Amino acid sequence: MADTNNPSTPAATEPQTQDSSRAHSSSSSFKSSTSNPQALDTPATSTTVTEPTSSQEDEGWVPPKDGPLKRPIIKPVKGCKPSAPKPLTAEEQTKYASVLAQVSQWETLPSTEKKNAPQAPIQDHERMWLTRECILRYLRATKWNTANALKRLQSTLTWRREYGADTFTADYISPENESGKQLLLGYDKESRPCLYLNPANQNTKMSDRQIHHLCYMLDRTIDLMPPGQESACLLINFKGAASGNVPSVGQARAVLTILQTHSPERLGKALISETPWYVNTFFKLISAFIDPVTKEKMKFNEDLRHFVPAEQLWKQYGGDLDFVYEHGTYWPALTEETARRRAAYRERWEKAGKRVGEIEEFLRGGNAKSLSEVEGKGKEQEEEEGRSGEGAQDADLAAAEVAKMSVSEKGQG
Repeated sequence: MADTNNPSTPAATEPQTQDSSRAHSSSSSFKSSTSNPQALDTPATSTTVTEPTSSQEDEGWVPPKDGPLKRPIIKPVKGCKPSAPKPLTAEEQTKYASVLAQVSQWETLPSTEKKNAPQAPIQDHERMWLTRECILRYLRATKWNTANALKRLQSTLTWRREYGADTFTADYISPENESGKQLLLGYDKESRPCLYLNPANQNTKMSDRQIHHLCYMLDRTIDLMPPGQESACLLINFKGAASGNVPSVGQARAVLTILQTHSPERLGKALISETPWYVNTFFKLISAFIDPVTKEKMKFNEDLRHFVPAEQLWKQYGGDLDFVYEHGTYWPALTEETARRRAAYRERWEKAGKRVGEIEEFLRGGNAKSLSEVEGKGKEQEEEEGRSGEGAQDADLAAAEVAKMSVSEKGQG
């Protein structure tokens, strides 16, 4: 569930089991770079992004009155907002600056996770992925060990290359979702996008593409995050699921690797409902592979209305939302909306100078300033007041400059 907002990336080594249709998708917004080298690092065919007006953003979400909803919900209920992030300590600011300085200098990355793997140039979409918040997520996940955070950041970028995560197209994934077994539908009370997993709707035989499907949907969940939100709400309901529809332990470990290793700090809540005995046994089997932080976020058989506004909680999960899944309506709508958001995200990044360490709230169209604007404000404050600019972001940036100078001097020595 890496924070990748570009549908096109170079996968140095494609999984051997991947469907060849992935590389020949007819969807222009999701073409694989392996089939279209000229489209490398191009987020969308359109260069013009239509942004919602401020009045549209302020309006509360209203369910349809002419029948059941059949499309994704693209904004939270009015009044639902992300929790404010905890301010960084001086020590945390310094550690962030150190990691930022080093990742800013990356010019190549391993093409695979194998030992002594060949290096390949870092691509723009990979630099764009290295936001301020992304770096902080990995630092928190490694308990602020800078060496481990750097190692894991590189590991995730290399994994995405080798796994081909950014080459999974809407057309390739579409057959997996024809039954609506995974749905992005609404937001919880902290504005986390809700990803529903419905094991009873399993419609394909066990394969690598089933895991690719989850990887793809987690990335689309990130696309739908509003400004200021970094995590998702996962809802899993086992009602009607046969024992044969429960993932294998091997599949579960692969999913946990995606969630825990390559998407740290992305899971806000995991709400698990109507678990029969064999599902409880399954969770006991995989319990050893679930880290304590993830376990704390898992809630079993609770009233979901405590976490998700009733008007955006699907009726099948105990809410008031009248939703019917029609693949021919829902899937193109999801594809279009997430592609539009990725294009807007990238356009802002490019206009702001293609900076490593850019601020995600700005990239998602929020009220935050860009990295360059924050730096400019800090310099103005220094000139006018004779002191450093106040605020965590300004402190981060000042420390980053010192760290960069230090790294540079070591390189010249």
